[in-house]
Amino acid sequence: MIEALDRYYGYLFEKELLEEIRNVGIYKKIGQGEKLMDIGDNVQTMPLLLQGAVKVMREDDDGNELLLYFIERGDTCAMTFSCCFGGKKSEIRAMAEMDTELLMIPVEYMESWMGKYKTWQRFILDSYHSRMMELMETVDSLAFLKMDERLLKHLHDKAKVTQNNVVYTTHQEIAYDLHTSRVVVSRLLKKMENDGEIELNRNHIKILKL
Repeated sequence: MIEALDRYYGYLFEKELLEEIRNVGIYKKIGQGEKLMDIGDNVQTMPLLLQGAVKVMREDDDGNELLLYFIERGDTCAMTFSCCFGGKKSEIRAMAEMDTELLMIPVEYMESWMGKYKTWQRFILDSYHSRMMELMETVDSLAFLKMDERLLKHLHDKAKVTQNNVVYTTHQEIAYDLHTSRVVVSRLLKKMENDGEIELNRNHIKILKL
């Protein structure tokens, strides 16, 4: 844990802050597909990812999900931070995209570090900016890309965060992420396979052109 913390956050934070993180951080490990946080949960901690990746989703009134963005190692979720500060319940669902290790930082330390450490303040502001850019990219994809383009981008994004051109998922899971039907996803995936872009297998997809 200490090695991963130093490797992915050591260049961001001064030694004093890293020492505080080691002392107060709560180590947590979640398996692929497990929930880290759900809509309506009270937010008491903020995650720092040491290994793995987490996908963040929203849900409409009918229970349909939409993938917003991924969080990778060396990163955090600024939307969680805003809920902590405001004392609000979570408005997102966060699930492990792969086996993931995290340090959960209690909210009281997050607030005090904003005034105490400039590096922490910069880290949080940069995280806000990155998440905002990713949200804008999601909106642009919904507004301007056709479904086959959204699907291909989604597969590439998954490959990027897992650092693997083999994406372990099902057609139904992709449909949930993209807020569409499994039938549409299956049809488009078959076309991509015929075009030589992917190779379809049981419960995983190999991306041939990245």
